[in-house]
Amino acid sequence: MSAMSEAQVSAAGTTVTTWGAAREAQEAELAPLIDAGVPAALAAKDPGLWGEAARPEAEIRLDWISLPETSRDLLPTLRDLADEVRGAGLDHVVLAGMGGSSLAPEVITRTTGRPLTVLDTTDPGQVRAALADRLDRTVVVVSSKSGGTTETDSHRRAYEQAFRDAGIDPARRIIVVTDPGSPLESQAREAGYRVVLADPGVGGRYSALTAFGLVPSALAGVDVAGLLDEAAAMVSCLAKPYDNPGLALGAVIGGFAATGHDKLVIADAGSGLAGFGDWAEQLIAESTGKDGKGVLPVVVEDTAAPGFAPAPDAHLLSLGGLNVGGAEGTADTGVAGHLGAQFLIWEYATAIAGRILGINPFDQPNVQESKDNTEALLEAGGASADEPLFTEGAVEVHAPDPAVLHGARDLAGAVEALLESLPAAGYLAVLAYLDRHADASAAGLRRGLAARTPHPVTFGWGPRFLHSTGQYHKGGPQVGSFLQVTGAIADDLPVPGRPYSFGALQAAQAAGDLRALAGRGRPTVRLHLRDRAEGLAQLSAAIERGGA
Repeated sequence: MSAMSEAQVSAAGTTVTTWGAAREAQEAELAPLIDAGVPAALAAKDPGLWGEAARPEAEIRLDWISLPETSRDLLPTLRDLADEVRGAGLDHVVLAGMGGSSLAPEVITRTTGRPLTVLDTTDPGQVRAALADRLDRTVVVVSSKSGGTTETDSHRRAYEQAFRDAGIDPARRIIVVTDPGSPLESQAREAGYRVVLADPGVGGRYSALTAFGLVPSALAGVDVAGLLDEAAAMVSCLAKPYDNPGLALGAVIGGFAATGHDKLVIADAGSGLAGFGDWAEQLIAESTGKDGKGVLPVVVEDTAAPGFAPAPDAHLLSLGGLNVGGAEGTADTGVAGHLGAQFLIWEYATAIAGRILGINPFDQPNVQESKDNTEALLEAGGASADEPLFTEGAVEVHAPDPAVLHGARDLAGAVEALLESLPAAGYLAVLAYLDRHADASAAGLRRGLAARTPHPVTFGWGPRFLHSTGQYHKGGPQVGSFLQVTGAIADDLPVPGRPYSFGALQAAQAAGDLRALAGRGRPTVRLHLRDRAEGLAQLSAAIERGGA
């Protein structure tokens, strides 16, 4: 490989390296961005960078740029809260939040080796397990920007009831993080909960360095001041036309996507940033997947995983290790750096990619659709049970449009039919409404399916992905096929103060999203596991058998 085929930008301990065609696409975009003064304009929070239609939203969504400094105002409060929690012997921190409210704290705490229980599910088994875990030593952070997130409201209600049943005053155990003036703020203050207000000028997926990312991380024992220091070291670089890793990353993501490489395959290659790909997935998918356009992040297990290999529409990116491009399974782009700086440059890069693609990177116009479907189903008494097309062992096979199965009458055939439905530029998304811990083997379905097709295969836990790739599935290019996996509930759990249970909520969310996807005419299959462990083993075997 010649030196001319590689470009590298480094600053403040962060490096972005590109090779080959990705470098060429990047270089083609950098000159126009620099000539238009975009780096300085973005650093100055110019809301006109994405066009007049996006201006109203951009005007109230650009405070993330200055968070490395403004979030320092939180540090005294965070120190006091952490001291109070530790002094009370509360060493089990639970975070109830969805999307941006949960993904960043999970990355921060996993990367720094600090324990944090993240509750971003409506699966009754997973919620019940969290409630039963060290309740006498638990402090709960309830995080919701809007203050009206159904999942988080349900978690709060469940913990309030659990604390009361145990003779514990919830006001001594619950800390609320929300935007000023949200419904949750008024509810929390009336209940006597401690409230930390976040910067309202930051959207949820850009909120890693706000109170949403910092409060649970600080309570878990993370040095959040150090995290802000890492980000602050990058700030001055982001206003520069050169030696600007954020600009370089945004130019290659947006520029390469504009040339047809709109599937961003992300693999960790020794970055040490645990779970960072999942955070980046939400940021990019929800920011760019709209108006029939977008970049689809595909998070794979490692650079040896099925799916991390050259494909006509794939952009291969490695985190940490900068493996040389140009060979089978190696990267087009490599990114390495400290966590605080990485949060900032990926947010900056996503904003740049949005400008290149001609979309507003700060709205999420299609997220509400599945929420509305869920509410309608709950108001009607919950999702109605439909008859399976056929049942094989522990797995029921359902499809809104039976024609997608092409007459298949066994599980392996149903999987094969769905794979065959993928168009030339298509992708398969596995959507698992299961217990992220007890049913962890479900994540392995991505790897098995990716070994069966040259097309990208993504995996998402429901309803978590609804706050992430859910926007892309509905608002991005309509080339996806969808495999939804649901499971029988052995022991349901009521949502206190609501006329439904967690199981009913989970079922309504799955059915509501299936309705939204099928309504777009996309190939969609639902597999319902009558026994979760047995069904997952059976499905894995069918995927492997079908590829034999």
